[in-house]
Amino acid sequence: MSNTTSYPKEKINILFLENISDKATVQFKQNGYINIKKISGALSEQDLIAAIKDVHIIGIRSKTKITAKVLEAAEKLQAIGCFCIGVNQVNLDAATKKGVAVFNAPYSNTRSVAELVIGLAIMLIRRIPDKNNAAHKGIWLKEAKGSFELRGKTLGIIGYGNIGSQVSVLAENLGMKVLFYDTETKLPLGNAVAAKSLKEVTSKADIITLHVPETEQTKKLINKNTIKNFKANSILINYARGEVVDLEILAKALKTGHLSGAAVDVFPYEPEKNGDSFITPLQGLNNVILTPHIGGSTEEAQENIGEDVSIKLFNYLERGITNGSHTVPAISLPPVEGTHRILHIHKNVPGVLSAINTSLSSNKINILAQYLKTNDIIGYAVLDIDKKLSKHAVELLKQIKETIKVRILY
Repeated sequence: MSNTTSYPKEKINILFLENISDKATVQFKQNGYINIKKISGALSEQDLIAAIKDVHIIGIRSKTKITAKVLEAAEKLQAIGCFCIGVNQVNLDAATKKGVAVFNAPYSNTRSVAELVIGLAIMLIRRIPDKNNAAHKGIWLKEAKGSFELRGKTLGIIGYGNIGSQVSVLAENLGMKVLFYDTETKLPLGNAVAAKSLKEVTSKADIITLHVPETEQTKKLINKNTIKNFKANSILINYARGEVVDLEILAKALKTGHLSGAAVDVFPYEPEKNGDSFITPLQGLNNVILTPHIGGSTEEAQENIGEDVSIKLFNYLERGITNGSHTVPAISLPPVEGTHRILHIHKNVPGVLSAINTSLSSNKINILAQYLKTNDIIGYAVLDIDKKLSKHAVELLKQIKETIKVRILY
């Protein structure tokens, strides 16, 4: 069944920030959406408030912050696409209350990050940063002292999710032993072994790599107490989130020699754009690799992310599909012939569905198909209505007290 949205496509405004891959625009352009604006950098909160007023779809990466104030100014906003793994740059509570769907790409750059973690492990265990720095200074530092093979060493993975498990597979292929810890029970891949505690992993692993989300529980997970349990001369890799490691404590452990190396890609405070100044206590330390949040920044990953998130945005805009949304409950329904589909987002309080049905039935409007799903804050109802009565149905639905958004899809 082929449908067109009831709202003219030429009036849909799409804004993509932070140099999102051109793959993100393909799905929309191929389907007649012409008002697509791309901006290479992030916008400040003030600039974003001014820019978002008439935007229906916005795409961002990790630098743009969608705050409650921004959402308040977004009068027409239907969905936010986070073209990255995380969604912590969006105020999800405020987006949920406004009925704005938020999508991301949690799996699209896992390979890019996993490959780089293995590469970093090799570079650090061979002390390549030291030798590289010496060579750049004109010093010949040919020695085997402190350099080791990965084969036979133990890799400790904290967080055995999409990236952590893929790192596990790559590490085993290189002959490493893998020990992992996750707060949830996870099925080990290959010969990986699940540890019972964080301490067990850090005390036994030669290299520890972090792959956890940023939450209250993981904030400064690596601190003065937990770092004491690290195996002497071990290596720490953090390509997860900036708040997970206390960098002052890490710097101290590196200076004293308790840790022999580190690689860090994410920081508590990061510059907004290229060329801005950047300071961290890890600068100038031996056998430390610092990168500017580029763990997933490969052309393949960015293309995959661009395609993944744009398809989710397109499916929501044209079909009302919310699979993968962090705010609007997940619904995926096939179109129903001979109907107009109406999307109704409302506060999740008792009696809303009854009010919808009563209002429509009392006006002799027949609901041919209906589906409702809720979360703690909002409910998302999809109604297929007789075409002749759909406009009247929308007006009636807008009058229901708990209504947040109503939209005729097609």
